[in-house]
Amino acid sequence: MTAASPDLWALFLHFLTLSLLAIGGAITTAPEMHRYLVGQQHWLTDTQFTSSIALAQAAPGPNLLFVAVLGWNVAGLAGAFAAMAGIMLPSTTLVLAATRWARRNRDSLGVRAFTAGMAPLTLGLLISTGWLLAEPYLRTPDHLPTTLLLIAATLVLTLRTKISLVWMVLAGGVLGALGWV
Repeated sequence: MTAASPDLWALFLHFLTLSLLAIGGAITTAPEMHRYLVGQQHWLTDTQFTSSIALAQAAPGPNLLFVAVLGWNVAGLAGAFAAMAGIMLPSTTLVLAATRWARRNRDSLGVRAFTAGMAPLTLGLLISTGWLLAEPYLRTPDHLPTTLLLIAATLVLTLRTKISLVWMVLAGGVLGALGWV
């Protein structure tokens, strides 16, 4: 934990709000989480934030685990619970209701247009998250060449092969552990 003492209610409410904005998954709201946890509240440093996401993404399990790790790093078990409850409650409730409604109305023009329109939005949010996570390494001259190479290799492998993203995340973790990134 850094300078400011965490307010669990504020943490819960912020993640509650982000839950409703998490189109494409919670990871798409990482830039806003960073702004709040690092920039505004100073509960985490850039390194703690990036390491939390990297650790959770490398671990087996749901993609959402990074929220629990962020909460843990802010305020231990209570922080993990506040962040996870905040991110899960509204989106789970909304998804259950919306899925039932959309299934009943799947042939309507509005539902089809909404589904088609969400794809570019999700892609943009994922790109901004990737940029946020890579930016600290791109600003460091020692890491710049290998970071750019790793980004290019990941992009090519993603577009040209059927290699699972899990293997790419694992390879990035190994390269980082070896000190190459």
